[in-house]
Amino acid sequence: MPALEKNHIYRSIIEGYSSEGLGVARIDGQVVFVHDAVRGEDCDILVMKVLKNVAFGKPVLRHSTSPHRQEPDCPYYGRCGGCDFRHLDYAEELWAKRQRVQDALTRLGGSDVTVEEILGAPQPLRYRNKSQYPVSADGRVGFYRARSHQVVEVEHCLLQKPQADVLAAALRQYLAQYHVPGYDETTGRGLVRHLYVRSNCKGESLVCLLVNGESLPYETELVALLRQAAPQTVGVVLGVNTRPGNAILGDRYRTLWGEDALTDVLCGRTVRLSVPSFYQVNHPQAEVLYGKALEFAGLTGTELAVDLYCGAGTITQVLARQARHVIGGEIVPEAIRDARASARRNGVENVEFLEGDAADVAAELARRQLRPDVICVDPPRKGLVPEVIASIAAMAPRRVVYVSCDPGTLGRDVKRFAELGYLARRAVAVDLFPRTRHVETVCLMSRSSG
Repeated sequence: MPALEKNHIYRSIIEGYSSEGLGVARIDGQVVFVHDAVRGEDCDILVMKVLKNVAFGKPVLRHSTSPHRQEPDCPYYGRCGGCDFRHLDYAEELWAKRQRVQDALTRLGGSDVTVEEILGAPQPLRYRNKSQYPVSADGRVGFYRARSHQVVEVEHCLLQKPQADVLAAALRQYLAQYHVPGYDETTGRGLVRHLYVRSNCKGESLVCLLVNGESLPYETELVALLRQAAPQTVGVVLGVNTRPGNAILGDRYRTLWGEDALTDVLCGRTVRLSVPSFYQVNHPQAEVLYGKALEFAGLTGTELAVDLYCGAGTITQVLARQARHVIGGEIVPEAIRDARASARRNGVENVEFLEGDAADVAAELARRQLRPDVICVDPPRKGLVPEVIASIAAMAPRRVVYVSCDPGTLGRDVKRFAELGYLARRAVAVDLFPRTRHVETVCLMSRSSG
């Protein structure tokens, strides 16, 4: 098989999409990831980079154009790294995401389960209820360029809520007016690292400034600018993050004005959300996701259920509607406090929350000789460590409901569960992140003998 040559042009048809949303072509038997390509298009492709197993290229001429191609509706697309699919219509994006989940389950997981459907978002614009804007050393507020930490100034983002846009503009004004330096990752100098905005269904917002220090100059003036920009702001919090690197959240929080948390209503339950608490960023689609998780749990009112990585306790309270008792486990102390407060506020008495990582919670359940009937997990993108999977299998639940935000780690973990006797039975994809590469999956597993 001849090796592809850099800077040469080859003709090929785009067959599908990579996990990062790039088009996939095969040229002389070699996989080529192609920028700005749509499935089915016949292209002349300029090869720009050749590695051992793959190459990268871009189309220089399209001999045919897919009916699913559209003109990007965002002026920052291609510079900002937030979106991956604005050159596709939404139907094709959903096809790509469903196929990505299917490929992960089949090729990485070794499973024959079929992804039954992908549940798309009725509204693919302005859906994010949490916005995190990095701040550059020279005061730009926006989002990172693709595959870099170079901040692209973005004044209007089609994914964020309008109040997030105006709060970012207020921060720009503050930085310029009071000559406050942004943070420089390379030197560790500078002050303002990130602007964090969380919004609820009523349009209220909680604002947090993540800073490389204990305070900000002109804090009173900053609060005034933010409140003027977004009058429905309920609180402004300062988060201290003096660690090197690019971690966003802080170690300590101080309220500059108003409340230190926001409340929202999800699946009919009121939830309390402080800055560190995990909460799905797309409210309508989160309700779809959790409804599917509840369906897969198959609860009848007699079961003990466990919700690992429970965050602010949203899935825990949803499961509690149909279970005898639910135990939620979470390592973030603020999230556990939020979960307990939300359960008390909602009058949900058949839940309890344990603070600790998944392995600690599993050990506590074993110490108490509890045998859950259903275990639900909603881990971060890195998925589950083998020790946690082994602990779950050792508890021998009737069902395991895996809520995944990364098809790759889901496929890996499905294979690990299968090695311990738990096979994937059902899988549904849910699009919580329209126009980006990310996709959620709910996967049901049960014992191979069950």
